[in-house]
Amino acid sequence: MSDKPTENVVPVTEAPKDAPAAEGEKGPSKGALKKAAKEKEKAEKAAKRKAEEEAQKKAADANDISKEDYGELPMLGSQPYVPPTEKVPRVNLAEVAEEYKDTSKMDEAGGPQIVFRGIVENARAQGAKLTFITFRQGLDTIQAVVAESETLSRQMVKFAGKIPAESVVLVHGLVKKPKELVKSTTIQHLELHVKKLFVVAKADSQLPMQVTDAERPIPGDGEEEKTEDDGRPIVTLNTRLNNRVIDLRGKHNTAIFTIKDGVIALFQEFLRSKKFVGVNSPRLLGAPSEGGASVFEVKYFNTKAFLAQSPQLYKQMLIASRFERVMEVGPIFRAENSNTARHLTEFTGLDMEMAFEEDYHEVVGLLEELMLYIFNGLRTRYGRETDLVRSIYQVEEFKLPEAGKVPRLPFSEGVQMLRDDGVEIGDFDDLSTPDEKRLGALVLKKYGTDFYVLDKYPLAIRPFYTMPSAETQAAYDPKNPNAGTSNSYDFFMRGQEIMSGAQRIHDAAFLEKRMRECVTPVDPKSEGLRDYVNAFRYGCPPHAGGGIGLERIVMLWLGLPNVRLASLFPRDPSRLSP
Repeated sequence: MSDKPTENVVPVTEAPKDAPAAEGEKGPSKGALKKAAKEKEKAEKAAKRKAEEEAQKKAADANDISKEDYGELPMLGSQPYVPPTEKVPRVNLAEVAEEYKDTSKMDEAGGPQIVFRGIVENARAQGAKLTFITFRQGLDTIQAVVAESETLSRQMVKFAGKIPAESVVLVHGLVKKPKELVKSTTIQHLELHVKKLFVVAKADSQLPMQVTDAERPIPGDGEEEKTEDDGRPIVTLNTRLNNRVIDLRGKHNTAIFTIKDGVIALFQEFLRSKKFVGVNSPRLLGAPSEGGASVFEVKYFNTKAFLAQSPQLYKQMLIASRFERVMEVGPIFRAENSNTARHLTEFTGLDMEMAFEEDYHEVVGLLEELMLYIFNGLRTRYGRETDLVRSIYQVEEFKLPEAGKVPRLPFSEGVQMLRDDGVEIGDFDDLSTPDEKRLGALVLKKYGTDFYVLDKYPLAIRPFYTMPSAETQAAYDPKNPNAGTSNSYDFFMRGQEIMSGAQRIHDAAFLEKRMRECVTPVDPKSEGLRDYVNAFRYGCPPHAGGGIGLERIVMLWLGLPNVRLASLFPRDPSRLSP
């Protein structure tokens, strides 16, 4: 069969575009035609203008004397690395500020050249020929000038003024003595005249929150919608934690977590000098070990496990293993639905345990020395960071007692002080948070210190492994086995508990007895406790220790209003990210 069309087939063709409209159809109106012509003319003018601008820009770029001295660098790692033939050492701004502390001999015409990587805190264009930039490195900031000259182009000035805040940049510049002190930066006696400026990592121009907003105090209760005098809204704690990466860029946060690391270093430094050995105990347990009421259950292969509430039982087992002085820094998990300003579900514990010779107060005395060592170390080594944070929250300096004069009050004396101040409280009642804060104020007034110890707590409010006091054991009543006091103690800062400790029971038979008769009985033969109890059947020296909450030390030393500010990525009953 042929593909050739038959004679009866009439080919269909389109009508010419300029053909008149068929009868009954209307063509474009004169107004529409006029509008289309105007749009066409407008588009042609825009295209012409754009072409002219591109040509001008191309010509300007060709004549840009600084074109090799600024711009956005390719992403590091996207190209093969070729070591520079002449590598200029990168410097630290703090070291530069110290090296050129004396500016009396600085030459205004010249100046030492430096190269460093920093952050653009802000960039302010002052017309077409001048831009001011504040660069930041750690806690240090310096003012820089980018000014048009015979060797620096206007294009470079414009580029500098448009760099978004928080961008990472590589800077080459001359160190100069400013005409007057630069009060807006931490380095006030120097300024930088930029010669080369490259963007290493560009930040988005629109951030979910500003770093400067994070450097102000968080609003108090009921101040969620409050604004500052200048009209800026106060950024709430929840907003800050939701955008924690930006929030942590605040200089005060750098200070907070530098101090937090310092507490750990001082803790280990002191205890190592006292022959303590650092250990790492398990955080996954096969069974709840301290009552099981507030533990996190997790899936563990085909069974279940629990996150450790503390390393307490393992510390004691290590004492029985002949490690007579142990310390540990590690995470603690508490499944308590506490939505307060001082509770977290995951925090860092500073734990220690040691064998003693004759009396548990040997351990209390060493712990007092430890805390004074940490406090004095923070004063002398981290004064700048401490002052920076306290200046935001307007907190008074932490008052310390003299060495050897830490107030060590029997629990009964603390109760009496509260009663004398009008508080109704029983002899063996546990202290509420308001009671603790009130007692802290009374101790400060009487002894002139924010740091003190309460000793001889009621037995009924302490864990099963706590040694009853000698007086309590002598007056033992099987009908009321939890009456009396114990060889236990708490340490306080600004009226809030930071550490709980005690002499532990080191005799297996007595331990089993106390486990069965304590306020919340536990089974010494249970899976989670059997190995622990057996450890004391092989001969274990008397021992005591304590567990310190790291975040609480930081919070109370600095006067922070919420413990979450002392946790990088806090976990509480309502927060599991970021």
